[in-house]
Amino acid sequence: MKIGINTFGCDHGRSGIGSYILSLVKNMHASEHEIDLFGPELDRFTYNSGVDNVTYTGLPVSDSLLAERAWHITSYPSFVRKQKYDVVLFPAGTRMLPLKFEATPVVVVQEILSELYRTSDEGLITNFFKMQLKKVPLIIAATRFIRDDLVNLGIPESRIAVIYNGIDTSLFYPRSISSNEAVLIHPFSIRRPYIIYASRVAYPGKCHVELIKAFALFKEKTGLPHRLVLAGSDGVNAEVVHREVLRSPVASDILLTGYFPHQNLPELYSAADACIFPSATEGVGLPVLEALACGVPVGCARAGALPEMAGDSVLYFDPERPQEIADTIQKLIKTPGGENDTLRSDLAARSVAHVQPFSWDRCARETVDKITALKH
Repeated sequence: MKIGINTFGCDHGRSGIGSYILSLVKNMHASEHEIDLFGPELDRFTYNSGVDNVTYTGLPVSDSLLAERAWHITSYPSFVRKQKYDVVLFPAGTRMLPLKFEATPVVVVQEILSELYRTSDEGLITNFFKMQLKKVPLIIAATRFIRDDLVNLGIPESRIAVIYNGIDTSLFYPRSISSNEAVLIHPFSIRRPYIIYASRVAYPGKCHVELIKAFALFKEKTGLPHRLVLAGSDGVNAEVVHREVLRSPVASDILLTGYFPHQNLPELYSAADACIFPSATEGVGLPVLEALACGVPVGCARAGALPEMAGDSVLYFDPERPQEIADTIQKLIKTPGGENDTLRSDLAARSVAHVQPFSWDRCARETVDKITALKH
């Protein structure tokens, strides 16, 4: 079988979907199937997996969402016929789908579509995607929460398979961190102690504004020297978050890093006192699992798919209540008297055990099995 993997709409690897492709292909043992990734020519070396029988077909499409969507309408069918794909996997299927599928389509959904469509200002586009998704014979939902959301949108449950993403435990694992006052991760020197939130900077769903307010309350109450590190590329309405940082009474203790390389995140997590993840509209919440895999105490929103993914290995809070977030931060951090040590140790022990079932090898194997079953 020849499987095409569409890399359009994946932010050139600088997103969760990009990381998904890298990890999936790396763990797709391609001895039985021929796998060809296709997308922008400039991404020819972005998804270099080192797996035998995996190729990349680069296409001369302008680097814009409009141009990429136009290519899917006008050129996708003839390209697929030429490549002779049996199946095409769409990891970014919520933002990039053709008018005519040709080969059997399999769409991966890692977002809460009802929320995405509710907040989108692209009415015609979102209606088009809803219509196309209803034609797809197999949708891979990254969580049960996403599956239930798709069912509510009118997608038959029989055409949805839940396959959890994995964690690269060769990259994300508990590690000893020196007692240095700063962690050096090029090009940053981040002064410790700090609290980390790794996510695309967007408003309102990611709840950065509520976290910034909570951090100010925490600093005012405790007087502790902690900083808040917001690691992620700017997304929709990021300027609202930037303004909130500038207005904050503790702005000098808040660092916006911009895009942060995925391979450097384990060190960033490991040197943190805690990971706080307040996103209220998370379909997966992979950064929470990555922080847990590093043995870092985590507090996250009791919202979206986060309770499904994190289980009892984190502390939960209401993401719309800054005071509750502030109280959670205070419970999780290292304190001069060490009164939080027992809780931190207990959470660390639970977290490492919790992430063990989240394997990329399992994810890749189940994905290939579902695709294979679809063609038989």
